[in-house]
Amino acid sequence: MKTFDDIYELAANRKGGASALEKLLEKPKTSAFLRKIPDDRWLSAIVRSVFQAGFVWRIVEHKWPDFEQVFCNFDLHHVAYLSDEAIESLLEDARIIRHRTKLLATRDNAVFLLELANEHGSAANYFANYPATDYVDLLAELKKRGSRLGGTSAQYFLRTMGKESFILSRDVVRALIREKIVDRAPNSQRDLRATQDAFNIWCAQSKRSLTEVSRILAMGIES
Repeated sequence: MKTFDDIYELAANRKGGASALEKLLEKPKTSAFLRKIPDDRWLSAIVRSVFQAGFVWRIVEHKWPDFEQVFCNFDLHHVAYLSDEAIESLLEDARIIRHRTKLLATRDNAVFLLELANEHGSAANYFANYPATDYVDLLAELKKRGSRLGGTSAQYFLRTMGKESFILSRDVVRALIREKIVDRAPNSQRDLRATQDAFNIWCAQSKRSLTEVSRILAMGIES
């Protein structure tokens, strides 16, 4: 496996130098910032990621103001206590995307965030305090306790909120395979742990975040 410096050089060469590369990088938000985000915004981001999965993102974006209105700005208690009849009525509401299982997941994820709030004071505290060195464990928790948060849905949700994260995009996976960390897209716990270990090493070498290292890995791959 290459050192971070070698990986950085690959990306810099592809992007026209280190200065150009740095302009393309994003940094995660601080834990203090994340703790201040209201829990309804965490639910909104989760639901958006769920609806974007396997769907045209621009359609979801276009309809999102109506989603906010329909779900009362994603107030956790309102959404968590929607009745089955209320969910069924939403299947007739043309303002939103009428997908039964994703609408049910919306309610389930509101319940999940309420559980986190009861356990940690707020859902925001839970996400803010989760260590980046155990990021794959956070993904496993979201998949287990949330609804439709497997695959990359949880990864995009966390990145959207500014949580330090890597996304197993096509190019990141190609880079991991090139570095012989995995031999296919990491889905098993063994491969995910190997991926986390590699990221932890590169983060330690570079003093950078998972978010930055993830982007640098992706930008070092030829299109």
